[in-house]
Amino acid sequence: MMALMDWLHAAMHAHPLRFDLLFAGWVVYLVGLGLWIVLQKREPVATLAWLISLAVLPYVGFAVYYWFGPQRIRRQRLRRGRARARLPLSGAGTVDCLTHELARLGQATTRLPASSATDVQLLIDGGATYEALLGAIALATDHVHLEYYIFEPDRTGTRVRDALIERAAAGVKVRLLVDAVGSSRMGRGFLAPLIDAGGEVAWFHRMLTPWRRKWLNLRSHRKIVVIDGRVAFTGGINVTDEEDERLRSDAYRDLHLRIEGEVVGALQQVFLEDWIYATGQKAPSMPGVVAEPGPVDAQVLVSGPDAPWEAIHRLHVSAIHAARKRVWLATPYFVPGEAAMMALTSAALAGLDVRLLVPLQSDSRLVTFAARSYFDDLLAAGVRIHEYGPRMLHTKALLCDDDVAIVGSANFDHRSFRLNFEVSMLFRDTGIASSLAKLLQNDLGHAPRVRVDRRRSFFRARLPEALARLLSPLL
Repeated sequence: MMALMDWLHAAMHAHPLRFDLLFAGWVVYLVGLGLWIVLQKREPVATLAWLISLAVLPYVGFAVYYWFGPQRIRRQRLRRGRARARLPLSGAGTVDCLTHELARLGQATTRLPASSATDVQLLIDGGATYEALLGAIALATDHVHLEYYIFEPDRTGTRVRDALIERAAAGVKVRLLVDAVGSSRMGRGFLAPLIDAGGEVAWFHRMLTPWRRKWLNLRSHRKIVVIDGRVAFTGGINVTDEEDERLRSDAYRDLHLRIEGEVVGALQQVFLEDWIYATGQKAPSMPGVVAEPGPVDAQVLVSGPDAPWEAIHRLHVSAIHAARKRVWLATPYFVPGEAAMMALTSAALAGLDVRLLVPLQSDSRLVTFAARSYFDDLLAAGVRIHEYGPRMLHTKALLCDDDVAIVGSANFDHRSFRLNFEVSMLFRDTGIASSLAKLLQNDLGHAPRVRVDRRRSFFRARLPEALARLLSPLL
């Protein structure tokens, strides 16, 4: 170290002008990049984390922030898409739904109306989900719209593709939108038979060009299927063998939804906006589907870097604050911000039954360490934490009291709340809440509880967790 310092000292004296120019350039770089980051008006912790980490990466830091830094996408033309699509999006299913605070908050932050469903089914794991999906596709008569983060060209993906080919050949309009990163393994050869049959395929953020910085880091994590405007599927399950327990013993433990009723129109609208955005096409004409209001209060929640309100994040936090008896949260990635941590610990300190269900080991060691860095504060407040294994838990669900449930694609972390395009469903219904409670109760029974007095090695646990937590705002 001393030799390096001596070399730098000698070099500065030998070439003073060169070092003065380098130092001046570094200062200009720091000021310029610093102003750019500060003017984004993000959380102070995240802003400071970016400033500190990029200050030690002269010049390279500009490229890092350009590609991976927090961004907003302006999609004003898509906000006009609702008028262009001419979908019969009706209001709430019941007056009570409109007057409920969560429904009003959801409507204000998403511009999608509170609505209702006539039937909602919880589909547990991939086996049940894929069979229900294939059965619904086989009955399609007008159109099948699909949007997925991961669509693999494996056995499961081939079954779904072949079902779409059959419908497209029969004259049904098939539109498939997949994320360019999540579905990167799906090539032209796999898609050619579907396109030849008349199906349409589009990629979300496919173009990787230097001047279009949004493509790389902002992904569509949504899972949406809408069939004839009458039946919809959404939740956490992608199209891949990794989620089919019939094919793999280590398949993800996950949850999906099959929905009927007027709320399907809102999911249709979300798909169409993403389709227009990805393809640049005009809104396709859709048959008018008039659905009667149903008994289940339901609302579509969407969020992404094109919207300022972080709707899914706000609805999670608000639902937790509004709870009076219990808060049960299941998520594969747990990296909460201050508001979410405050909500969870406040609920536990107030005597509510607060439980957190996370994987024993997720598919990201960094996220696993970051999640565990929050355990001590949660345990001290009285939160019961359970780690599910050996299969990876991929369920994304929040249950509050006996009537509020949120299920969807969004994880409980910064990426889902701020960077990804996500979709979740908010239900206010005792039947759905009861079914979700039974599912979570069963999974909690197979997930050992984290003990306050657990043994934790400094180098294998405490230090990695502390270091991973420093990166939490960037995950």
